[in-house]
Amino acid sequence: MAFPLHLSLGLCLGLTAFTLAAQPKPGVDPANLNTAVKPCDDFYTFANGGWLKSHTIPSDKPRFGAFEEVSERNRAILKQILEETTAKTTWTKGSIQQKVGDFYASGMDEATIDKRGLAPLKPILATIDGLKDAKLLPALLAKLHAQGLPGGFGFFVSQDAKNSTRYMGSLSQGGTGLPDRDYYLKDDARSRDIRAKYEAHIAKMFDLAGDAPGLAAIRAKVVLELETRMAQAQWTRVELRNPQKRYNKRTLDQVMTEAPGFDWKGYFQSRGVKQADLNLGQPSFFQAFGKLASEVPAPQWRTYLRWHALSASANLLPKAFGEEAFAFRGKVLEGTPDREPRAKRVEAATDSTIGEALGQLYVKVAFPPEAKAKVLEMIENMRMALRERITNLDWMGADTKQQAIKKLNAFGVKIGYPDKWKTYAFDVKRDDYFGNVRRASAFRIQENMKKLGKPIDRTEWGMTPPTVNAYYSPTMNEIVFPAGILQPPFFDPKADDAVNYGSLGFVIGHEMTHGFDDSGSQFDADGNLKNWWTEADKKAYESRTDLVVMQYDAYEPLKGEHVNGKLTLGENIADIGGLKIAFAAYQNSLKGKPVPAPVDGFTGPQRFFLGAATVWRNHIREAALSVRLKTDPHSPGRERVNGPLSNLPEFYEAFGCADGQAMKRDAKVRPAIW
Repeated sequence: MAFPLHLSLGLCLGLTAFTLAAQPKPGVDPANLNTAVKPCDDFYTFANGGWLKSHTIPSDKPRFGAFEEVSERNRAILKQILEETTAKTTWTKGSIQQKVGDFYASGMDEATIDKRGLAPLKPILATIDGLKDAKLLPALLAKLHAQGLPGGFGFFVSQDAKNSTRYMGSLSQGGTGLPDRDYYLKDDARSRDIRAKYEAHIAKMFDLAGDAPGLAAIRAKVVLELETRMAQAQWTRVELRNPQKRYNKRTLDQVMTEAPGFDWKGYFQSRGVKQADLNLGQPSFFQAFGKLASEVPAPQWRTYLRWHALSASANLLPKAFGEEAFAFRGKVLEGTPDREPRAKRVEAATDSTIGEALGQLYVKVAFPPEAKAKVLEMIENMRMALRERITNLDWMGADTKQQAIKKLNAFGVKIGYPDKWKTYAFDVKRDDYFGNVRRASAFRIQENMKKLGKPIDRTEWGMTPPTVNAYYSPTMNEIVFPAGILQPPFFDPKADDAVNYGSLGFVIGHEMTHGFDDSGSQFDADGNLKNWWTEADKKAYESRTDLVVMQYDAYEPLKGEHVNGKLTLGENIADIGGLKIAFAAYQNSLKGKPVPAPVDGFTGPQRFFLGAATVWRNHIREAALSVRLKTDPHSPGRERVNGPLSNLPEFYEAFGCADGQAMKRDAKVRPAIW
């Protein structure tokens, strides 16, 4: 596929040469193995032990593994793009080069940021200080939310989960600053310690903003107490995984009746949004929030909102604010000793703020059309393999199979980068980092609000091109793979098919299987939250997914801290199914061809599983892992390898695993889904 005609940058040829030089060895590097460990005892360590020994976590990262390796290579490319684009100051105003260059330049201009101090934030703080009566809270929150500043709850526009051809507004719980409600509610030593340090962090931020130390401490207590009351009303992350429970269509009058105490009509009027109906994501939370709105006096709301404005703006203000934010979030929560260099932080902000402008420049260098063609070929082979698996399932009836195949055939596919690029219709100034970010947030939110009443935009992407990730959207019924993840070791055109199917095929199969996991399976081929399962088939499916929960609940990555089998269920189903489908697609790709000769002593099937293990290798700090075990719907890296593989007869055969070995689970407890 040709690049858009308007993408004309003229980067120096040295960038392409740099990119090629930075690539790792194609396929599986024997140096990354630990052959002292038997593959049927612990395949994660067998496949990755050499890499784990030769690599450590950089001091500015909470985790380092395959994802971070690719990210670092991508970031080196982005750094050169940004520096070359920023160096030129004669770009046409409004061009992507001008916006990208000036945004990055503004973030790198520490001298101007430090000189301005709190001045850019003062108008927002003054607006908050104008809240003299709690009855005016709806109008104030509307004004803050319109600028992308947090507080209390969230409102956004997305597809109607039960009518995917239209957009609907949605209210969602929020209001807290710690990673999860449990940090406020649990009474274990670590939770108490984090709360105490969070309170001290809030006080320090207030102190930096000019409060006297005594007042700062008092205000920090106010914030923590109010956030704790919100946390008590929030749903758990397991509850939030249930799409049926999250779908609560209401008229605005019904919301006013169901969640009294807060003027919802006044809020939406101030937002300039006309609401015919909306989704009340967590009704019990909003009932509690309405009560808080009527009971908590204005001075406490001012303190709370002042804190969230400071916290959300910390990295846009003078150095002391960003350093203090990192001291808590980086050091306390994740155990990371050092902060990333400023260039990397501003680069990440550029990607998250105007990512499709930056992405146009990135794909020109990092994602050639032939790579896209190869990935599309793999996806269609994967689709065929999944279709065959569904057709041959012995536990699923004919009617459900027909609907499942209909859904699979309807899967949309997005590879690399959008066909239609986003535009960013707001001013980007070379000397106004704070203003650039706030204008970008306001524009993005206004753009989201304008979707109401318009046709669904099926060209839109939820990730930027340089992102090292992928996703499945149940309401769009599509799988999306940004160019950023289509790099070694996930995908390498120079590697053999066994490794590519094991690594990228695993990821593709994972995203495909999300359409049929415990949550995605509740959406039909058109992306509607609608049951298409017979009762008998649903029960047969759930009996198998219950085994997945039991398997992962038993894993204890940290002493006393287990994987949450219910929270991670969807991702674990996708890992198990995705790997099985990828292996079937690899086998199908060999039909009619000679059996590939072993490479480095490993057969094709063995290299497939080595490729699969490679993409989940990582080191992670204990503090960061503790946070992830509470908040991340994905299992840790070791469990993402050993968990799925220990269920697959295809793996046992490839490595000759015998009954009783750790990597061969008893047939009675294997969740044989796909």
